[in-house]
Amino acid sequence: MTPSLSGTQHTIRSGDYTAVIASVGATLRSLRHHDRDLVVPFEADEVRPASRGLTLAPWPNRIADGKYSFGGTDYQLPLSEPARHNAIHGLAGWLDYEAIDKAPDSVTLSTVIQAQQAYPFPVRIDVSFALGAAGLTQTVTATNLGSVPAPYGTGPHPYLVAGPGKVDDWLLEHPADEVLTVTPDRLLPVAVEPVDAHPDFDFRTQAQIGSVEIDHAFTALRRSPEGVARVRVLTGEGSGVEISWGAACTWVQIHTADRPENPPSNRIGLAVEPMTCPPDAFNSGTDLIVLEPGVAHAASWTISAVTAPVAPAGTPA
Repeated sequence: MTPSLSGTQHTIRSGDYTAVIASVGATLRSLRHHDRDLVVPFEADEVRPASRGLTLAPWPNRIADGKYSFGGTDYQLPLSEPARHNAIHGLAGWLDYEAIDKAPDSVTLSTVIQAQQAYPFPVRIDVSFALGAAGLTQTVTATNLGSVPAPYGTGPHPYLVAGPGKVDDWLLEHPADEVLTVTPDRLLPVAVEPVDAHPDFDFRTQAQIGSVEIDHAFTALRRSPEGVARVRVLTGEGSGVEISWGAACTWVQIHTADRPENPPSNRIGLAVEPMTCPPDAFNSGTDLIVLEPGVAHAASWTISAVTAPVAPAGTPA
């Protein structure tokens, strides 16, 4: 049998949730609650479009010109975003992960990023997906298999779907006090600035997204007393989806999926990507994880359905 282009398919279920994980890139291919999508899906026999559901490792987002220095040595990564002359979303996106543990409601996939000229650090990446009453929790664990420290960062790349319509129609609740401004042509970091100075990006109070175009990283995240940050994307009726994460991710990328050159894909989901570090961290060093030999690092996030509140009995329709 010819394998699917996205690799081996792993379907997991729990309660009202069903998820399908594709082995290439440890990719969340679909996530449904009851009969509605929580993320933009794609077909099993389809080359993953627009990084949908990808696990980002050993770095999230962009590295300028694919160049970085670490441990006194200069490295050149392949330019996987050639139009902007950047290396984007890591090295594990097209690796085929092996399932090392599976149950009806969970699966754990594993691969090794082998040492190579551009990144001479062997790192094992274990990605677990587990469904429960709270939704889908993904945990990425990286272990340095080498004998020297390795630079590292991670995050997911889901495109969240609130419900019918497109990004413009939905409400966003995004409690971040600072935004990383970027160059308009290459989306490379310029400066961390208060969201107050960029009102178009201020969704600390729930508001309709409208026509604003966002492809920026945010930090200074407002968290619950338990240290959890949350982003919610909702319909006008109050149903939708949220993603939440803990202290391991101090940044989050928000992208309105602007693709006017491809109308069927334009603004059909909101990418919300918790990240352990900002774009170009291999150069700035900001929140860059340095994995010591034999040491592991884990980061987790959870995608959950949000159900519209039920109107009290006797409330007019």
